[in-house]
Amino acid sequence: MRPILKKIVLSFLVAACVPFALQAAPAQRHDVAAWERRAANVDIVRDDWGIAHVYGRTDADAVFGMIYAQAEDDFNRVENNYLLSMGRLAEAKGEGEIYRDLRMKLFIDPADMKAKYRQSPQWLKALMDAWSDGLNFYLYKHPEVKPRVITRFEPWMALTFSEGSIGGDIEKINLADLEAFYGNRTTSHADLPEHGAPALSRSLSMTREPQAENLGSVLPLVEGYAEPRGSNGFAIAPSNTASHHALLWINPHTSFFFRSELQMASGEGLDAYGAVTWGQFFVYQGFNEHAGWMHTSSGADNVDEYAETVTTKGSKRFYKYGNEQRPLTTSMITVPYKTSTGIAKKVFTVYRTHHGPIVREADGKWISVRLMNDPMHALIQSYTRTKATDYKSFRKTMELHTNSSNNTVFADAKGNIAYFHSNFIPRRDAHFDWTKPVDGSNPATEWHGVLSIDESPNVINPSVGWLFNVNDWPWSAAGPDSPKRANFPSYVERGSEETPRGYHALKVLPGKKDFTPDSVIAAAFDSYLPAFDALLPPLLKAYDDEPATSPLKAKLSEQIELLRNWDRRWSAASTAISLAVFWADDLGRRVAGDARQAGMSADDYSATKATSAQRLDSLAAASDKLAGDFGNWKTAWGEINRFQRVTNDIEPKFDDTKPSIPVPFTSSRWGSLASFGARAYPGTKRWYGTSGNSFVAIVEFGDRVRARAVTAGGESGHPESTHFNDEAERYTTGNLRDVYFYREQLKGHTERQYHPGE
Repeated sequence: MRPILKKIVLSFLVAACVPFALQAAPAQRHDVAAWERRAANVDIVRDDWGIAHVYGRTDADAVFGMIYAQAEDDFNRVENNYLLSMGRLAEAKGEGEIYRDLRMKLFIDPADMKAKYRQSPQWLKALMDAWSDGLNFYLYKHPEVKPRVITRFEPWMALTFSEGSIGGDIEKINLADLEAFYGNRTTSHADLPEHGAPALSRSLSMTREPQAENLGSVLPLVEGYAEPRGSNGFAIAPSNTASHHALLWINPHTSFFFRSELQMASGEGLDAYGAVTWGQFFVYQGFNEHAGWMHTSSGADNVDEYAETVTTKGSKRFYKYGNEQRPLTTSMITVPYKTSTGIAKKVFTVYRTHHGPIVREADGKWISVRLMNDPMHALIQSYTRTKATDYKSFRKTMELHTNSSNNTVFADAKGNIAYFHSNFIPRRDAHFDWTKPVDGSNPATEWHGVLSIDESPNVINPSVGWLFNVNDWPWSAAGPDSPKRANFPSYVERGSEETPRGYHALKVLPGKKDFTPDSVIAAAFDSYLPAFDALLPPLLKAYDDEPATSPLKAKLSEQIELLRNWDRRWSAASTAISLAVFWADDLGRRVAGDARQAGMSADDYSATKATSAQRLDSLAAASDKLAGDFGNWKTAWGEINRFQRVTNDIEPKFDDTKPSIPVPFTSSRWGSLASFGARAYPGTKRWYGTSGNSFVAIVEFGDRVRARAVTAGGESGHPESTHFNDEAERYTTGNLRDVYFYREQLKGHTERQYHPGE
């Protein structure tokens, strides 16, 4: 054989022996060898609930293993979160997501993220490297998994989703307003806005879309009514517990299946357990052996709009600032999107002032938005707090001030408990109304740093021995030991009154000195619904005042008697709760327009402003609706309110003919601390939940940490897995299972132990 021909044949034979994945990407051969060396340093132990306990020699090893385990459980949700966070969802879903992507790209620029990656401390870069390696190793080992868009993860991508907070501050920007402004600005020849646009008085908080406690998820809507967002956190001091150890209740209310439950530990002091948002490499809500943390939505006003006065000189645009005319910064943003024939692109000319990007227009002004945007320090804070060992070290992580949209409830093994109000509150001139756009040309509207921890309405070790936050204001966080509203600027809290859940917490926490994990669970699942204390009396009075000759008097007599004698508690067997919820829903829809004009919530308006006729007509309509849908207006709540998980679609679908189980607790709208946001869907009569209680845990600190927890449905995102729905019954009954925090506790409870890639 000729030498040249021999070389060709040998080359072919060698290539035939190389795995296809390496042939396709020979540059990755070194990567694969490095991944496999890393994997050898990692143990993944799956317990009998399918939950991953990841042990690595180093923190980076643990990150590599935990993200690999997350990808095993639900790669689709991992990728989806980064499609959202990087503004690439339209590449997977099409033209309808263009403006959601544009909104993200106004703040998330790959070149900027890559620069921030290079500027990061070496230890953080090592974690980001391990994160991307873990995901890429998973894809290498699972060629049957076909990413929708992201076929290779890069370390800098971790910076695009660094806080894991509730909805994300960026999502407060209204998409309809963004499209109205930029929809015709796909070239650099955009015109200045026309007059007659939305009024300046329309505040940012009034224009936001329905939020969930996670990036990009959707809370249920009932004909325009958004399920309340948020979470519950309780901390009980040793002085109020039977064991004289601090207790922490962790109860995020999120869209279901948005977080995994896992443990990550290393030989470098990491050992954290809890809820991890798909795709992130830190425990977002959870605990270690010495301390625990629970985040709730904050009512702090920390995202501001500026009304900018824009003028044109020749071909350039300027905005007024003091006595200056500053040039608007102009750039181009390209948004690729999926079509039936491939990927198309839309190019936008976007504008910025020093305050931030322009996002809408109003009364001839261009409105810019300013918010916290410090992904590197946010990622540092999110990760380092998981290694905090006590109040002092946890507080130190909060001095970074990048946990912007959250309050935090904290407890530690030394017996400290704390409530930290929003970790990012810009210091401003309190004479301005920061709930509305302020004059961008006035230098007095600038931020002047942020409020320090001591300047914020926090609570540290209150004498009452308990504290809480349930997305209510901080002025009742610890009863008489709460911060005083008069001592703080108005912008630290937007809430103007206590919430139904707040009233409920104030009924179950005070006056008890012998709390145990079981009694905290009982308090958190207390069935009382305080919202109906305000809603029902006007209805009963309206009925009593109705003339005896009224047709409604006879038609509603039995319904009124049921509601009059109802104890205002939920249960699966109750017919009164079914009638009450259907009635209050109907009434809320009837008065929604008037409530908006009055600047009130529909439920507050229902309780105080609705007419007698509206109240009675809604009760009649609710009775008819129940009878029409379920055959009898006396239908048990558990027949209506259901948990169903039959697919792992991110946008769930429900079917009355398929298995489901009753859920006794209700929407947090009515003051239920245990939250289940449900509604009917196309083709269903029953109501199915998509948000509310998700990961739920009670933690007791002491010489050893003890915990119990439950996750909505189950850990796995694969319908064929035994762990897809194995926790559903426990979830609906509040029957929390033991957490195996210490490795020796896994003996007898181990389903599988392996290295990533095996």
